[in-house]
Amino acid sequence: MNILAIGDLVGNAGIKEMKNKFNEIKSKEKIDFTIVNAENAAEGMGITQKNFDDILSQNVDVITMGNHTWGKKDIFKFIDHPKLIRPANYPEGVVGKGYGIYEYRDKKIAVINLIGRVGITVLSENPFIEAKKIIEKIKNQVDIIIIDFHAEATAEKIALANYLDGEVTAIFGTHTHVQTADETILPKGTAYITDIGMTGPKNSVIGMEIEASVKRFSTTLPERYKIAQGKCIFNGVIFKINNETNKVEEIKRVFCK
Repeated sequence: MNILAIGDLVGNAGIKEMKNKFNEIKSKEKIDFTIVNAENAAEGMGITQKNFDDILSQNVDVITMGNHTWGKKDIFKFIDHPKLIRPANYPEGVVGKGYGIYEYRDKKIAVINLIGRVGITVLSENPFIEAKKIIEKIKNQVDIIIIDFHAEATAEKIALANYLDGEVTAIFGTHTHVQTADETILPKGTAYITDIGMTGPKNSVIGMEIEASVKRFSTTLPERYKIAQGKCIFNGVIFKINNETNKVEEIKRVFCK
């Protein structure tokens, strides 16, 4: 079984790039199941109804979110859609769900979304503790568990991966928009990569217009971010899973220019 995770879609440009490349990659790599992070789909912040519908039109299986989950009010119209999950460690009682269980042929696949607490200005519960609670609850119900950990700090991501090694099938990081070259299978069998990158404008500062981004950093003055123009990249990762053991045999980065 081959599972594809697509890195943070940045704006309409990122959605368009996904639509341009997705079917080719899906066919070439024999993809069975797809997870897409879309918390930046609405021009960098949140997701609208149109964004959501555009992404679903590609027959993706799960859409994950992050620190910009509530960036657009539209989300409250479709927050309970079965294919949409938001970070599971948002405070108890927050609308939406933090994980979902999906069926593909004879497999039950759990996808969990978590958000980091280091360097992210979101008041959230401890992702380590919340992950353990969910895994304990569902481990006898599913064959495969995949986690999208939307976090800033590499140390927090690597620590979570080692904390859960052997308890989940794979963990991939999102949020930083820069694909890391540390894909690995940990000692107890969990596949891991710190960040799968982004799908959006190539000549940019993590998807945003270069001039505006440089001005913010060089002057410390407020400057409205804009999605960059021009050619896009498509980032993601493929987990090749043994159908007998449900363990990842190979983890492969995807980087299309």
